[in-house]
Amino acid sequence: MAISKKIRHLLLLLFLCGIITQVSAQEKAEVFTAKNSIYAEVGGNGFLYSINYGRIFNQKGAFKFSGSAGFSYVKQVTTTHWTPIIPIEASLLWGKTSHHLELGTGTSLLTEQSISLDTETNTLQEKVSFNSIIFFRLGYRYQKPEGGFFFRVGYTPGFNLNLDVSPPPVFFPLWGGISLGKSF
Repeated sequence: MAISKKIRHLLLLLFLCGIITQVSAQEKAEVFTAKNSIYAEVGGNGFLYSINYGRIFNQKGAFKFSGSAGFSYVKQVTTTHWTPIIPIEASLLWGKTSHHLELGTGTSLLTEQSISLDTETNTLQEKVSFNSIIFFRLGYRYQKPEGGFFFRVGYTPGFNLNLDVSPPPVFFPLWGGISLGKSF
């Protein structure tokens, strides 16, 4: 009986060592062959929405460097004008297969139009100003190395720099975005 108990303990120990060895063995990161992506983002750097193109430029093991640029066209809240928005972003991805932690930063370039009354001439004056919003990204990205379905979700706080006007920069701490698309 003592021998069978020792054998059971030895078998249990061998089994646990086999599991621990499998769990602790490092997988080699898969090489990405589908480096391009096209996706739509709701929220995020394009405010309401944006259509974007992204590319993985460099991969070293589990780390990848990615860049993206997009376009959005939205109606301004204070006027009846529509304004184009160009979100540009650089991201560092960390993950060995399809699942990645994404850290990034970028800017959204836009013009803002305002109308004011000139009291001296009693005419309406239209002013167009350039603006930039700096965003940061902390998120999750699902992108297969061989291409296909693309998904990401992220927390994207930002600073409105107010380049052409006097108020100081405004911080937007609660902002995020969800992206769906395809990588190829």
